[in-house]
Amino acid sequence: MISLLLKCLLGALAVLAIALLSKSKSFFIAGLVPLFPTFALIAHYIVGNERTPAALRTTALFGLWSLVPYAVYLLAVYVLSVRFPLVTTLLLATAAWAAAAALLLFVWLRVFPAGA
Repeated sequence: MISLLLKCLLGALAVLAIALLSKSKSFFIAGLVPLFPTFALIAHYIVGNERTPAALRTTALFGLWSLVPYAVYLLAVYVLSVRFPLVTTLLLATAAWAAAAALLLFVWLRVFPAGA
């Protein structure tokens, strides 16, 4: 129960940092906070604790490749933000992320059918 509480606290701290930074003179730093490996730390700890070092390496490698859908999302926000209202921009960018993530999974499962 304490570990679950700590995980929730990490997420809440990330949201708080984003909210505070978005109101500051250096608002753009709020875009860096989601890249802090809050959830990656949790995932890597759990995988590293419950599986082999090879599984942890595979998880880290997949995490590197997962930056591609995130880059697609950011590029979509950048391009669409001057053409559409905020909510439309975010919905379309999220759809672009989902398509890129689906493509990543499709390719990954064919290249590494057993996980890696």
